Amino acid sequence: MKHQFLKTTPEISKRMSKVKTKRNKPETLLAKTLWHKGYRYYLNNRKLIGTPDITITKFNIAIFIDGEFWHGKDIKEFESRNHNNKEYWLEKIQENIKHDSYVTKKLQQDGWNVIRFWSKDIMHYLDDCITVIEDYIQSNYLE
Repeated sequence: MKHQFLKTTPEISKRMSKVKTKRNKPETLLAKTLWHKGYRYYLNNRKLIGTPDITITKFNIAIFIDGEFWHGKDIKEFESRNHNNKEYWLEKIQENIKHDSYVTKKLQQDGWNVIRFWSKDIMHYLDDCITVIEDYIQSNYLE
């Protein structure tokens, strides 16, 4: 059952549709680094399912920078702890994980190459994340 604890009204839907995404620090850091290395991209490309954080259209790359909590990196640890409204959050995070998987598969079917990073990995291992992107471009487009 999808978010049985969430009761969405038309008013809530309208209000939430007006919430605009703002780039967070990991997104900004990765985007600026890519730009300085000469890669041109679009931010939050709404034309694509899932609205990737960064799209490098020249190489058909969709990059997502996932927050650890919202996208379930440590869900096993979360399950073992005692939290307020635990069932709600577990269901919400599990739905996010399913949605991420669906978006990845759909983009791949549409010819996109999907790369996902955890936000903390960008903050701590930025050079490695850039290397992943550049290695992908090298091996698939510049041979």
